[in-house]
Amino acid sequence: MTVLDPIRALERMTLIRAYEETLVALHGEQRAAGTCTSVGQEASAVGVVSALTGDDLILTNHRSAGHLLARGADPGRLMAEVMGRSGGYCKGKSGSLHISAKELGVVLTSTIVGGELALATGVGLSRAMLGGEGIVVCFFGDGAACQGRFHESLNLAAVWNLPVLYVCENNQWQAFVHRRETMTGEGFTAHAAPYGIPAESVDGNDVEAVHAAAVRAVETVRRTRKPFLLETLTYRLRGHYEPDDQGYVDAGELAHWRARDPIAGLRRRLEERGTLAADAAARIDAAAKRAMEEAVAFAEASPHPDPAELTSDVYA
Repeated sequence: MTVLDPIRALERMTLIRAYEETLVALHGEQRAAGTCTSVGQEASAVGVVSALTGDDLILTNHRSAGHLLARGADPGRLMAEVMGRSGGYCKGKSGSLHISAKELGVVLTSTIVGGELALATGVGLSRAMLGGEGIVVCFFGDGAACQGRFHESLNLAAVWNLPVLYVCENNQWQAFVHRRETMTGEGFTAHAAPYGIPAESVDGNDVEAVHAAAVRAVETVRRTRKPFLLETLTYRLRGHYEPDDQGYVDAGELAHWRARDPIAGLRRRLEERGTLAADAAARIDAAAKRAMEEAVAFAEASPHPDPAELTSDVYA
């Protein structure tokens, strides 16, 4: 069983927030391309990924930076990838929407909504056939959970007994459409029952609660070699894609969720427990800022790919 270090979790969540806000600023200065951020969802990423081992594989979606950084990705290499530089994880060919990192066990980032759900069954089948303790973790949003491939993937995983942990990050928004316009009810855990798949829903803005639920889910998948659905209820604090003024978002709803910011909430709890020194939060912020300065410097110093690379790594 993995144990969550809340200070380490706060550091990682702060790094994720700093990375994405840095990319937003760079885009505003026309130094980087636009991207889909996961600002506000950091607790979900850190809570789940911290419950995994190095043998586990991850498939993720277009809001992948949090999952990658929680897994230990180098911010400089991630930023270089978004900037189309050869120092990136995929030699600058993927941008922010297709990053994979074999050395981290991150099989793919799918820009197709729900695309990772379709592919998770294949990766899960491979895991089942090859044996071992490793499992597959598939991150997707509430928009993908409203698609047929969500049900197709769960159905096959149940029929074939695949060791897949499905993580639905229910962030309330599906591009520019609120989830209430596309679904009934408040969540998706009930959708797992017809397939005989156990499920749990958790406060996705509480990293400690997410981690505890993820540990239970991971241990169940690892022991049974069968699928599990974990839903983290969270909120996307920025728009669908940068730039986005969020003019379509109810101001009261946004204010409500800003007050439940996962990073501020964790800091507050740690201060109340007396485990976060008065100046510790400032040191964590400063460390994240330095990491971003180094990441930007690395990315901008990295050359663009040579034109001769155009057709390499395209076919197996």
